[in-house]
Amino acid sequence: MAWDIAETRRRLQAAATEEFAEHGLSGTTVDRIARRAGVNKERLYHYFGDKEKLFELVLQDELARIAKAVPLASVRDQDVGEFAGLVFDYHLQHPQLVRLLHWEGLTYTGSTAGHAERTRYYREKVEAFAAGQSQGRLAVDIETAHLVFMVIALAAWWFAAPQVIAMLTGGAGDSAAERAQQRQSLITAARRLATPDPAAG
Repeated sequence: MAWDIAETRRRLQAAATEEFAEHGLSGTTVDRIARRAGVNKERLYHYFGDKEKLFELVLQDELARIAKAVPLASVRDQDVGEFAGLVFDYHLQHPQLVRLLHWEGLTYTGSTAGHAERTRYYREKVEAFAAGQSQGRLAVDIETAHLVFMVIALAAWWFAAPQVIAMLTGGAGDSAAERAQQRQSLITAARRLATPDPAAG
């Protein structure tokens, strides 16, 4: 029976994504990734090189997925509220991305995995927001990259600190009704944040 290389790689990467999200790069071991995938760890070294390179690939792929799921047309053709809502929806379905970024941030030393490729995804967002500013649709009194960061942060933080949501609202924060309210509040806040100020023109 032929060895299914593609399926083995997929299982290893899927297992690594979950392990990295749960334990971070430093807390994850190759042995645990291999056990979770049901694959010999030598396959991991053969296909991915080492744990650090696999972490880089996982983050690159996660950012590629959110870029595909949240098209920048939501900024160009609709509004920032719609963009924020789609970012919220993605994190609701894929909470591992926020965790991966937080783990990376905890060990940040001035270099990041896949820096050039990941920067490209973020710069595309900055360019879309800049176009909205030049067209008078978005606030110009906030630096473009800062505006992008704040909108993304507003959407992602709901999934980064659930304990804070519980303390603020008195609820668990994760029921369908609560998530719907959070999403609507986010959309409203993002629109207000990005609405041009006539006085700034």
